[in-house]
Amino acid sequence: MTTLLQPGRVSPMRKVPAHIERPEYVGKKRPKTGESDVKTPEMIERMRVAGRIAGQALEEVGKHVRPGVTTDELDRIGHEFLLDHNAYPSTLGYKGYPKSLCTSINEVICHGIPDDTVLRDGDIVNVDITAYIGGVHGDTDATFLVGEVDEESRLLVERTREAMMRAIKAVAPGRQLNVVGRVIEAYAKRFGYGVVRDFTGHGIGTTFHSGLMVPHYDDPSLRVELVPGMTFTIEPMLTLGTIEYEIWPDQWTAVTKDRKRTAQFEHTIVVTETGSEILTLP
Repeated sequence: MTTLLQPGRVSPMRKVPAHIERPEYVGKKRPKTGESDVKTPEMIERMRVAGRIAGQALEEVGKHVRPGVTTDELDRIGHEFLLDHNAYPSTLGYKGYPKSLCTSINEVICHGIPDDTVLRDGDIVNVDITAYIGGVHGDTDATFLVGEVDEESRLLVERTREAMMRAIKAVAPGRQLNVVGRVIEAYAKRFGYGVVRDFTGHGIGTTFHSGLMVPHYDDPSLRVELVPGMTFTIEPMLTLGTIEYEIWPDQWTAVTKDRKRTAQFEHTIVVTETGSEILTLP
């Protein structure tokens, strides 16, 4: 289909003005985890703000996805958009991650580091961006088509988004968290797609990853009950082939073992009295 991806050159870390509040983990080896899965109305309101900014940043970066653009340039655009809205790019300095968003091209499942790689006609690229403002995070991502993309890749992208949306619609108080993975896996199986298991959705709030895990596959042992006020991400990664992967020497970039393409979409949501609300809409 296309030549395999190679690591490019990573530019120096971008600066953040001193007046922008940093998450606690910046400059530390590991972040804090652990907070209540259920948030106060006041915290949910702050998460709406962070989520909306993240959604707008993703939309802005997406406008610049086209053949000839480097992933580093996409990082610059996302970085500057967040700073302009007084938000900190949550990935920057998270466990040493060097950039303000993730760009995962073609066979990259997740956590691709922006560099001097040039997007080519026919590529697909996932952009994953998180805003930290008001002491909370809003996390979202989407996979974009670069120029003219083949039908198989286009359908994979379309159906991965649909899988996420179906899972979000299935969220309701009183149901078990397992409903998320059950819906995604059942839908993906119709098309013979692989559902990545080792990278999951997660609880989110004052911490980037709270410790709550949200699998995208059917896990009957998952007994967590959904209750109003719970916040977490749903972010399925579907593959055209195997779900087995390798990690590049950068310790971040995960690529499918068979180098077949993979797509991902993500929203941060809150469980409501009647269902769920997406917090990361622009």
